[in-house]
Amino acid sequence: MSDDISDPGHGHSPAAWTAVVIMLVAVTLGTLFYWFDMPVLVWASAGLLVVGAIVGWAMAKAGYGVKGPKYSPKAH
Repeated sequence: MSDDISDPGHGHSPAAWTAVVIMLVAVTLGTLFYWFDMPVLVWASAGLLVVGAIVGWAMAKAGYGVKGPKYSPKAH
């Protein structure tokens, strides 16, 4: 099954990892700021979440996505 050519890579690319890390930090900070009742920083965290998605998309378009020319899959 792992030799399937149509396997999309399941997000194992620099673009995916970067986007997920940025968005994970945003959700973590947003939760923390919500807990401490800091609404401005909660909204800033929501903005960072959007930035993470944009960075992932931009990196994929720049060739660091699963099908990009700058991505080299690692053997597991």
